[in-house]
Amino acid sequence: MMRLQILPQEFSVCKVDDSSDIDLSDDFVFIGKTDREISLVCTTVSAPENCIREDGWRAFRVAGDLDFSLVGIISKISGVLAEAGIGIFVISTYNTDYVLVKETNLDPAVRVLTEGGYDFAG
Repeated sequence: MMRLQILPQEFSVCKVDDSSDIDLSDDFVFIGKTDREISLVCTTVSAPENCIREDGWRAFRVAGDLDFSLVGIISKISGVLAEAGIGIFVISTYNTDYVLVKETNLDPAVRVLTEGGYDFAG
């Protein structure tokens, strides 16, 4: 059984022009930079004012540290959610995976994942 943990914060997904606007002191800051853009996922209260952003995201993470040899974790979670018509935004870090859903989809996501055999830690 895979254990998931809901994070209490509300998150924003942002497109920023200048990385100096990013508050790196916040507990949750995920930055992706390519040759075309700088993307940021952060708590809504820490989102930069001068950016393109979408608020209203909630997140849960796979509890514990994941070994790189594990495969299919996000595939299985996303499959359950896709079957229920729930869109996701995924972030992977060195230790674990984070799945973001719109606030309005959090309760339905928890329900279908629980029905699918996932356990939500308190």
